[in-house]
Amino acid sequence: MKNRFDEFQALHHSNDLLHIGNVWNAQSAKVYEAQGIKAVATSSAAVASSLGFSDGEEMAFEDYLLVVQRILASTNAIVSVDIEGGYGRTLEEISSNIKRLYEAGVSGINIEDSVVTGGERRITDAGEFAEKIRQIMELLNKDGVKMFVNLRSDSFLLDMPGALKDALARIQVYQETGVHGLFFPCINKIGDIKQLTAASKLPVNVMCIPGLPSFDDLQKAGVKRVSDGPFLNMHVYKEFEDIISKIRSEDSFASLF
Repeated sequence: MKNRFDEFQALHHSNDLLHIGNVWNAQSAKVYEAQGIKAVATSSAAVASSLGFSDGEEMAFEDYLLVVQRILASTNAIVSVDIEGGYGRTLEEISSNIKRLYEAGVSGINIEDSVVTGGERRITDAGEFAEKIRQIMELLNKDGVKMFVNLRSDSFLLDMPGALKDALARIQVYQETGVHGLFFPCINKIGDIKQLTAASKLPVNVMCIPGLPSFDDLQKAGVKRVSDGPFLNMHVYKEFEDIISKIRSEDSFASLF
């Protein structure tokens, strides 16, 4: 299947805000495509949950790859994949996983600067992570792998003291690694967002979260990409739970229709 890196990259530099739909299986991807969404991306948390795992690379990469392959086979939308920390212990393992996604037809990935150990998520040293990404990019370039790499930084997600200052410092280091975009989940103050986009020479991605400004305001603030995260998946299954509860309490399927 053809990789669509150039098309995907162009969407990040368009005058229009790119709304990327976060999916967890082929069915959800098809729903987004029917609504005119041009690109979808897996939410690792949603995919993991759908397979009975917790987020944090608990599911095997082979299981994840099967889900990705079914999404690719079921939609004409551009597909990106959240690979968390890379699903590998070494740079070679991580780059190999990315290459396999590329060969399957994936056009982009998210890779993050925090790791989950013992159920706790912690951010990594910016310099060490930047060097890791720089080396991964070199391996990908050597193998001719054209993949839109969206680097996720978790200063705001972890609600760090001085999250804005930390994120701004990380921008300066991360944007020199060869990646194509920067992603800051859980930021929602328009003033903070404006400072990040002003500091970054790469397209900035933010995520659905309570209090996030409107798409129009985000675009005016310089944001290039907005994503749903796991929240639609969570909303869908909360409604699923509610309707089952109602069926059981009423001993009837009437509420389903």
